[in-house]
Amino acid sequence: MMASGGRFSMATDRVVCPAHPDSQLIEDYRAGDMVCPECGLVVGDRIVDVGTEWRSFADSDSPDRSRVGGPENTLLHDSGLSTTIGRSYGDNAFDDTGMAKYSNRGGSSSTSASDRSLVSGFREISTMSDRINLPQNIQDRANVLFKMVDDQKTLKGRSNAAIAAACLYIACRQEGVPRSFKEICSISRVSKKDIGRCYSLIIRTLERSLDIITSGDFMSRFCANLDLPRVVQQAATHIARKAVEMDLAAGRSPISVAAAAIFMASQASPDAKRSTKDIVDISGVADSTIKQSYKLLYPHALALFPAGYHVNIDELPCYV
Repeated sequence: MMASGGRFSMATDRVVCPAHPDSQLIEDYRAGDMVCPECGLVVGDRIVDVGTEWRSFADSDSPDRSRVGGPENTLLHDSGLSTTIGRSYGDNAFDDTGMAKYSNRGGSSSTSASDRSLVSGFREISTMSDRINLPQNIQDRANVLFKMVDDQKTLKGRSNAAIAAACLYIACRQEGVPRSFKEICSISRVSKKDIGRCYSLIIRTLERSLDIITSGDFMSRFCANLDLPRVVQQAATHIARKAVEMDLAAGRSPISVAAAAIFMASQASPDAKRSTKDIVDISGVADSTIKQSYKLLYPHALALFPAGYHVNIDELPCYV
């Protein structure tokens, strides 16, 4: 609300002081006033404080100073803004006939089984995303996929946790930050086989095509987690790409080729050597798998390293 001394400027679309229209007004939320710093004129009063609440109204001990409820969720039929009245046992909860004064309109069916399934799936996706620090855009895409699958009703009877995990796996690939099935399985409550089955059904149901995963999709993340220098990462990327071009690792998964390429590039660097155990901890690829893939690359090491990269083949480990 604006006091008699202030006026509204159409040019700047805000309340200004008539004597000093260019001055930056000071907002005093304690008094609810907006004051001009030049002349002290109270330009506006009864200003609404949009900051956080100083008091906590949460049932738990943790501080919850939010002034509003949960965010709107457009994937639910009521946008998640419906109100559920809890059961009351006080004397004022019943009328003279013994009937409850307040009840949810339509009974428990007002929250449909579909919405309950969606909320459960969204919660699973959020929990799994938090465990590996996935950004919000991937969570949103996974939620949309889960909603589309729920609308199709083709995976009815499947575990919500398995469907949510498969949707998260697809969302990661669509956003260009793929995760392996083993990584998704490690943060979920279901087996790798169940996630794989749901993944196949979702791809078939939604008629979606995904880009083929390459070893380069994992390279930057693995090298960053191993704290490898930029030059070693570039060498590992070149080794993996050349290995695919030369068809040296036919039948090997891209993540296995990436792990073997990182091992080879790091062993050629005197200051950034990483053992297979270090790479196992980061990539999730078994030690034996890395060594088997490395043995396929080792005979062609000179052709795999980029030009100008100084490497002594005799210093590379040779697994027989």
